[in-house]
Amino acid sequence: MSTPRGEGGSGAVPHWTTVARPVDRTLASGADPRPSGVVAWVAVVSVLVIVAVAVAALFAARGLAEAESVRDAADRADRIADAIVEPALTDALVDGDEEARRAMDDEVRDHVLSSSIVRVKIWDDTGRVVWSDEPALIDRRFTLDEDDLEALAAAGNGNSTGTGVEAEVSDLTAPENEYERDRGKLLEAYRAVATPGGQTLLFEVYFRYDEVLQRSGQLFAGFAGITIGSIVLVVLLLLPVLRQLLRALDRARVQREALLERALDASAAERRRIAGALHDGVVQDLVGASLAVSAESGSARARGDVTTADGLDRVAGALRGSVGGLRSLLVDIYPPNLARAGIGPALDDLAAGVRSRGVAVVLEADAASALDDEGQRLVFRVVQECLANVVAHARASVVSVTADRAAEGGVVVTVADDGAGFDPELLTRPEPDHFGLRVLADVAGAGGAGLDLQTAPGHGTRWRLTLPASAVAPAVAASTGGRGDPS
Repeated sequence: MSTPRGEGGSGAVPHWTTVARPVDRTLASGADPRPSGVVAWVAVVSVLVIVAVAVAALFAARGLAEAESVRDAADRADRIADAIVEPALTDALVDGDEEARRAMDDEVRDHVLSSSIVRVKIWDDTGRVVWSDEPALIDRRFTLDEDDLEALAAAGNGNSTGTGVEAEVSDLTAPENEYERDRGKLLEAYRAVATPGGQTLLFEVYFRYDEVLQRSGQLFAGFAGITIGSIVLVVLLLLPVLRQLLRALDRARVQREALLERALDASAAERRRIAGALHDGVVQDLVGASLAVSAESGSARARGDVTTADGLDRVAGALRGSVGGLRSLLVDIYPPNLARAGIGPALDDLAAGVRSRGVAVVLEADAASALDDEGQRLVFRVVQECLANVVAHARASVVSVTADRAAEGGVVVTVADDGAGFDPELLTRPEPDHFGLRVLADVAGAGGAGLDLQTAPGHGTRWRLTLPASAVAPAVAASTGGRGDPS
């Protein structure tokens, strides 16, 4: 017996073309969301939204608290300068008089320094520290930045009575702040002050940043509490609506599945009715006519009328051929063995019909019996269409139908012939002559199976149907542990 060239013939082997991709039916059938899945999705989204809102609220609260603390620091520095520092300033302090420095030190330590204020500095316009509660800074010179110079310039222009107060987060990397680096993050506020003699100085006070953190916590608690509470309340109010929608969706899914099942049952019943009517009517009439013609042929031959007998024999043969064709058609319309005895006998019936048309069939498809009912129907439809194409177009002498268990637990069915082959591009063309090829792709895709094609003119044709593990009958899958053929 010759071997289909798609499997071992001469010449270059064509590449495989994917016609349909396999899909796990357990996933494909779950296109409608399940209530538990939707609830979980809503819960996850709600948690993500709440976390996002909390993070945004934290940053917003920190920014608002810092801005508010900066304004508060500026206001406090302004009041301290007016009420304590400027009245205590003397020209002798600028000149470095020790008595003046001790007096300022007593005043600041008694009335300014506290748990929230950690440093005070007084500068002149040359960048010299005239006085500070840190003695190591006194008389040292540093470069004043533009904001400091602007504050001094504003006071020098006659605006020296508490205006121009500035506040900001301290830059602890600056050289003049080396003695504050161990105090943590700080806020600094500064403004111009004047001595009794009219000399303009720069008063600078440093506040702890802890107040900013405390204030941001208070703002966050208020802001996030209201926002997150609102979100939770909205979610809780939506839950009953979501529950009703999920119930309606579930009822619609059940109704749709029931309608589909009834439609399939009605289609199968109609096929049974048509097949029964043909079998009990036309087929039986043709069988009876064939027997009557054969009997008449025998009578004519007994009378010596050989010519008439030969003509009647030809008519009887034609009638028997018509009966065989109709019986093959009945198997195509409704394969009784598929529902009654399973895929094996049904494929035997298909193979018998092909053999009656002069094409040898090699059938090794026992592994297909591991499939569930839907999978077996899919295999039958695909093999039926493939064999119909072989008989109608391939001009093949032999065709093989094999089924094997895949390593992933599914089943792979291969139909290969040694016929003329064809151009795979025909799959993409809309001509009506190629309708059967499109049927194969649609049937496989609708069943969640993969379909691959290997063919070329003069190289035969191979169809490879790949059914996922979800198409295997549960009892068979359990016996193999969800894997492939244990043998």
